[in-house]
Amino acid sequence: MLENISAGEGTFGRIGRTVVDTENISPRGQYRVECRDANGAIKWFDTIDNLVVTVGKNDLLDKYLSGTSYTATWFMGLISATSYTSGPAAADTAASHPGWVEDTGYSNAARPTAAWSAASSGSKSLSSALAFNINASTTIKGCFLISNSTKGGTTGILFSAGLFTNGDKVLSSGDTLSVSYTLNT
Repeated sequence: MLENISAGEGTFGRIGRTVVDTENISPRGQYRVECRDANGAIKWFDTIDNLVVTVGKNDLLDKYLSGTSYTATWFMGLISATSYTSGPAAADTAASHPGWVEDTGYSNAARPTAAWSAASSGSKSLSSALAFNINASTTIKGCFLISNSTKGGTTGILFSAGLFTNGDKVLSSGDTLSVSYTLNT
């Protein structure tokens, strides 16, 4: 009877280092919306993780990196459930957002004006929530941020838009909608 024995010894080793040093700025925002009835009781609240549209990103980059003037004032609008087919989409602009229309069922003379707190830790928020005084029974899908104060206006720069996380929201005349917004990078 033969016995075979194999013996061997080996060492394998590798030392390496992979360094990845990248920075990424991807603006993303969130709307927080609260609805109160005519008596001040909370009816519902929801959040919207929004899409910063391409023209909004371009405006942000153009104004900051070119050293030119910035868009001085921003305004908030509501997205209607009426005539809604799709959206928001990255290609949307103030003049062209084919999947959705603005809801103007509120008594404010113009879109509410955004006032901002100082940026901190890569984040910028409204200094206080914006109020929409609802004067019609309507259903909304979400919110948008634009550089034009005119209700239903289609000029200016559409910065961002988004839909409610928990579906459409029904509003009644006498309701007050409070909308906050925060942008993070």
